[in-house]
Amino acid sequence: MFLVLLLVTLAIALVVSTIVAWVFRKPAHAILSRIVAEAISAAWERYVQFAIYIVGVSGGVRIWDLEKYITPRSKEESPIVLNADRWILEVYRTIVETLQSIAWMLLVFFGFSLVAYVIVRGFELRRGNDVAGAAAPPADPGRTDG
Repeated sequence: MFLVLLLVTLAIALVVSTIVAWVFRKPAHAILSRIVAEAISAAWERYVQFAIYIVGVSGGVRIWDLEKYITPRSKEESPIVLNADRWILEVYRTIVETLQSIAWMLLVFFGFSLVAYVIVRGFELRRGNDVAGAAAPPADPGRTDG
């Protein structure tokens, strides 16, 4: 029964991670194409998608927490029985912890992306001012209009 629980939690974590990866595919693409060079933007997008899966599965499938179903707490006690109520609790816990893990990862990603966007935008504005200043003809101090 433990092996079935392990496989079910793995499957649930993969499904939840797939849904989240699909939902955040376009926002991640938009952000990365804006702040990273086009040549490496696709590679970073694949890395973010991969990270969503890894963080989601590792957060959702809690091996250390599932050990209670095979290891007794003490020599006098037997392992916890895996009944229908425990199944519901473990399925719910898997969904919530998968989402929580991915949410933290995406928070960090979007936080760093925001900082990178501000830096890129600052350089663009500075470059725009430099180009505008260089393109304007110098004023003739001896010229009078009027």
